[in-house]
Amino acid sequence: MWRTRGAAACVICRSLANRSCGIKRKPALQNLHLASRGIHHPCHPSSKFPRPQLRTSLQQFSSLNRLPLRKAKLLSVRYGYQPHRNFWLARLASRLLKIRYLILGSAVGGGYTAKKTYDQWKDMMPDLDEYKWIVPDFLWELDEHIDFEKLIKALPDADDLAKLLPDFDKIGESLASLKGFFSPGSPGETAFRATDQGYDNDKQFKKGLLGELILLQQQIQQHEEEARRATGQYNMGSSQQKRKVSDKEKIDQLQEELLRTQLKYQRMLERLEKENKELRKLVLQRDDKGIHQRKLKKSLIDMYSEVLDILSDYDASYNTQDHLPRVVVVGDQSAGKTSVLEMIAQARIFPRGSGEMMTRSPVKVTLSEGPHHVALFKDSSREFDLTKEEDLAALRNEIEIRMRNSVKEGCTVSTETISLSVKGPGLQRMVLVDLPGVISTVTSGMAPDTKETIFSLSKAYMQNPNAIILCIQDGSVDAERSIVTDLVSQMDPQGKRTIFVLTKVDLAEKNVASPSRIQQIIEGKLFPMKALGYFAVVTGKGNSSESIESIKEYEEEFFQNSKLLKTCMLKAHQVTTKNLSLAVSDCFWKMVRESVEQQADAFKATRFNLETEWKNNYPRLRELDRNELFEKAKNEILDEVISLTQVTPKHWEEILQKTLWERVSTHVIENIYLPAAQTMNSGTFNTTVDIKLKQWTDKQLPNKAVEVAWETLQEEFSRFMTEQKGKEHDDIFDKLKQAVKEETIKRHKWNERAEDSLRVIQHNALEDRSISDKQQWDAAIHFMEETLQSRLKDTESVIEDMVGPDWKKRWLYWVGRTKEQNIRNETKNELEKLIKRDEEHAAYLANDEVTTVRKNLEARGVTVDPCLIKDTWHQIYRRYFLKTALNHCNLCRRGFYYYQRHFVDSELECNDIVLFWRIQRMLAITANTLRQQLTNTEVRRLEKNVKEVLEDFAEDNEKKVTLLTGKRVQLAEDLKKVREIQEKLEAFIEALHQEK
Repeated sequence: MWRTRGAAACVICRSLANRSCGIKRKPALQNLHLASRGIHHPCHPSSKFPRPQLRTSLQQFSSLNRLPLRKAKLLSVRYGYQPHRNFWLARLASRLLKIRYLILGSAVGGGYTAKKTYDQWKDMMPDLDEYKWIVPDFLWELDEHIDFEKLIKALPDADDLAKLLPDFDKIGESLASLKGFFSPGSPGETAFRATDQGYDNDKQFKKGLLGELILLQQQIQQHEEEARRATGQYNMGSSQQKRKVSDKEKIDQLQEELLRTQLKYQRMLERLEKENKELRKLVLQRDDKGIHQRKLKKSLIDMYSEVLDILSDYDASYNTQDHLPRVVVVGDQSAGKTSVLEMIAQARIFPRGSGEMMTRSPVKVTLSEGPHHVALFKDSSREFDLTKEEDLAALRNEIEIRMRNSVKEGCTVSTETISLSVKGPGLQRMVLVDLPGVISTVTSGMAPDTKETIFSLSKAYMQNPNAIILCIQDGSVDAERSIVTDLVSQMDPQGKRTIFVLTKVDLAEKNVASPSRIQQIIEGKLFPMKALGYFAVVTGKGNSSESIESIKEYEEEFFQNSKLLKTCMLKAHQVTTKNLSLAVSDCFWKMVRESVEQQADAFKATRFNLETEWKNNYPRLRELDRNELFEKAKNEILDEVISLTQVTPKHWEEILQKTLWERVSTHVIENIYLPAAQTMNSGTFNTTVDIKLKQWTDKQLPNKAVEVAWETLQEEFSRFMTEQKGKEHDDIFDKLKQAVKEETIKRHKWNERAEDSLRVIQHNALEDRSISDKQQWDAAIHFMEETLQSRLKDTESVIEDMVGPDWKKRWLYWVGRTKEQNIRNETKNELEKLIKRDEEHAAYLANDEVTTVRKNLEARGVTVDPCLIKDTWHQIYRRYFLKTALNHCNLCRRGFYYYQRHFVDSELECNDIVLFWRIQRMLAITANTLRQQLTNTEVRRLEKNVKEVLEDFAEDNEKKVTLLTGKRVQLAEDLKKVREIQEKLEAFIEALHQEK
């Protein structure tokens, strides 16, 4: 502004200096008045020519407002030769020229003074280079696209600029007050100092607002030292009793001034933070709406959190996932860990309980800045609005449900990490892991190994050399009862990455008899552990319904009135959760910058080793991870299911007919044919057959047919699934295919209406007795012969097992009969004699016949039980009956002619052939009906079930890990994870360098 005004003034002065009084000047001459030019240069050509009429007045201008001054009258000059010099004219001209020089000098002096004043103000203003990221990037690139020199030339005149200039009197008053505030007499306090130990006192701070605030802190420290010196003088000997009252007043005055300065500084900090928060929120909202028309990149902390999420799923055998920094929050149970995290996150997001264990699994919380205060899980797209109480309640409930689901049966805590992201304006960027509270005793309802599990879990997170340990200690209980401090001192004995937090300081101040004990804790003199910094916080009054704002107000009010601060037992930078969050965030990012590149190099080396191992072991195979292998297997399975539709109808019907007859043949022979064949005439035979067939059709046959069809479909499906396809077969999919097959078969159910339709069809088929041609008659005879021969073969095998080997086998194979086999053989011989005597004997023995056989055997010295005689008779008569039926089949081969005449005038009766034709026809019609149901309905339903099973398996990672196993799968999975981690780490490191 001043430069512009000075430049404008200089332009005006130059214009005044270069302008002549109505006559154009020549460059070789001085800028003098025409009269002076004639006096000093008598030989100038102008004295030899007639001069034009002079202007009677000259219009003079001011360098500030260009207002016309009073007119100056000039004496007339005679033209021509003047022998006498008029010195009064020269003196008048020189005076006029002096006025011009005075105006020019004033303008130059004013511009220099304005520039000096501007430089002083510029040095007093804060250095906002660190906040350059707040302003959008395109503003810093304006000088490349806009010519500011043309803009300066296009500036308005001086009078217009004077109207646009602000009121410098008011600006001077504001700057004076600001300068007084930042003067050495107005002390303040810095917003953040992580610790009093381990840092150099000669550390150089940047210029700007933070530098001024640090200056305020130094002034506060001077006040504290003066207060301590005054306190020491106050406690000196009895010789200073006279000065006791005055020293005490001085101490009180210094303490009051110190507290006022701290309060003033705190208010200034809050105001600046509030303005910064609103500004950042506005910028983020504009970016969110796409005002700058650029693709928004992920925030730095979100990129880092993604790396940690991938590492949490990565195989821990490489021992690399625990080397990246994170803030590990540990503490005794009910020490206030959750409350501290909620104050840092500025929302009541965790489930709460009175004394019971609420944190049952590690919870990773990623804090980042955003335009809206929201929370979301990494595996869910739902956003919880943290400004609404109903969303907060839903979030707490969801976290509690996830914790309980992660705990396995018989356990109390889980090692599975729940990942949660919290975004909001003003949040400090960091990653925290809340662990279950350390306990000393296992209570009822807990697993016996709960204490050891919590200790091992805490050690696993704290043994990471780059993890920052946030040790939470309950200030309301005795320090000797603390368990976590010993654990932390074991993992970090030097305290280089530990921050100690004392909670519930308000209760500690009321309950502790000696306040100096709190001072010893904060100074690190009471516990054996060492820490990077010590903080004291208050997280509310213990009411779970308190809001974050009310807790902040209560914490601020407590520390303003606390004796611990008034007596200088606590320092201002060691209190409030706000200072704690700043300290933790600073330490976190410092640790990240120091270690992340080393971890990236470690992953790069791991990737090289894995790629080399893959090339050596599987040179001709692609590097397919578990998900890619699952997709490949899924396509193969679906292709195999589709192959079921390509099975020919003939193949289906042959399999169905054969399987169905194998399933029902025993029932047909034993329960239908044999009982009917025992009748005396054809009419009784047909009646018995019709009754038994109808009963069978109504109750058993449709169900058996559906079972056979379903088993046939399963067998064909299994055949396609397990069939190897030559060199292209990959045995890595066998386990998955078997699981898909079993689950699909378990889920598939045959259409319930199929049995009803089958029952009607089968009943109609069995009622038909009309054989249309000789071919069908011969087919029925062939079917009956095959069935009877198969039964006869089975019966002879049973008889052989009963009586033992015959004389040929005994001589050839040197085997003998057992005692029971000898008894059965004698019984068999006696029963065969009985059949030979009566070839039309009934199927059952009478009691007197059993007695006769037993006595005949006893006469030969063979003792036989009546039950053994009946069992042997059943097999002997069955063989005799089957042989007789086979002979009857041979006789009926030429009986089709008599059948057409209904066996009139013929002694030959072939009703059994008609029965087997009816059975055969029913089997063919049933097989055709089942084949239609298979191809039209059930195969499609099976394909649908297979797709559902594959979709369920795709969502179940544990199932995929179980079914797709092996060195090849694990190597590809590790290679994919390492590549992803390395790429994300490199992107994070690049973004981290850009932020610097």
